[in-house]
Amino acid sequence: MSRGARGIIGLLVLAGVALAWQRTRPPRPANAPPHLELAPTEAPLAFARATTIRDFRLPLDHGPHFEFETEWWYYTGNLAASETRRFGFQLTFFRRGLSPGAPPAGPGLRTSQIYFAHLALTDVATGRHRFFERWSRGAAGLAGASGEPFRVWLEDWQAEGRTPDGASVRLQAKDAGWGLDLEVTAQKPLVRHGDRGLSPKSALPGNASYYVGYTRMSAGGTVTVGGPTLDVRGSAWFDHEWSTSALGEGATGWDWFSLQLDDGRELMFFQIRREDGSIEPVSGGTLVGTDGDTRRLGADEVAVDVLERWTSPESRASYPVRWRIASAAAALDLEVNRRLDAQEMRTSFTYWEGAVSVRGTSEGNAVAGEGYVEMTGYAGTMLGVF
Repeated sequence: MSRGARGIIGLLVLAGVALAWQRTRPPRPANAPPHLELAPTEAPLAFARATTIRDFRLPLDHGPHFEFETEWWYYTGNLAASETRRFGFQLTFFRRGLSPGAPPAGPGLRTSQIYFAHLALTDVATGRHRFFERWSRGAAGLAGASGEPFRVWLEDWQAEGRTPDGASVRLQAKDAGWGLDLEVTAQKPLVRHGDRGLSPKSALPGNASYYVGYTRMSAGGTVTVGGPTLDVRGSAWFDHEWSTSALGEGATGWDWFSLQLDDGRELMFFQIRREDGSIEPVSGGTLVGTDGDTRRLGADEVAVDVLERWTSPESRASYPVRWRIASAAAALDLEVNRRLDAQEMRTSFTYWEGAVSVRGTSEGNAVAGEGYVEMTGYAGTMLGVF
């Protein structure tokens, strides 16, 4: 649920005059994340909601959907410089609309759009995980997004289309001696998650997102890890979601899995956790076949059992870090294991996002793989944040 990631809305503290924003740094603990204050519009917002199945046009729909309040472009992957030197990466761009519609054209800093971005790299061999956060207004070239040609950027961090359809993209981001410069290329057609791209988050109509992406991309380029720059190759995953909605009443957070298996199949599965310990019934996923065919999986078709937990020494949150995922419908029985415990993202809100390894059986045969897992709501409820 890339999305991941939509928890950037937790940054939004609404006060002041319309469409103004400022970065503030009052006296705060030394290890506290940055704080952003945004001002509201004077009138109620009338953003569109995801309620009906729609067509998707590329590369246009890789770009922004300004009629919706929230949007994110999410890239993760597993890379290797050698047999023993492995890395995980995350590069996510978020857009938050203050009012519906495209931002004002022309020069100046006036805007209706705020952009955020998260960069993270996991160096498995050395046990290091570094994360960075940036934000800016969508004006004066500081940050923005376009569909034709596809590009989303925040300062010098960017995802830029290399082909007319946007299926091949160059990713560039660097901060404090850590960064990446990768070209990622889709190996399968665009996947439409949920009901042909409409992904409900609760039973309430409109509490849904449009959710599409590429579940298997080749990746190659360089990573910089605290100094050295290394040539790497591997695989990547891309999610793109946009919506105007909140988590359903009683929801506290979610667990999201993106798994790439060496038999050529992929599994995306998310479960929204509720205050009473139950799972939101609309949780679910997508099984992607070797030829790109998809099957939608319901919450009752996939069992997720926690096998091990880790407690963050910084946030004191207790996260699952090893799972068994079984599905008779998908003919899968998998053990998913973190590559590193400490992959917590202590940005403007705290969540865990990290590289994982996979082993088990697929259609009765031994299988291995890798992927990424995102978990929110363990360091504090997401209720009221979305």
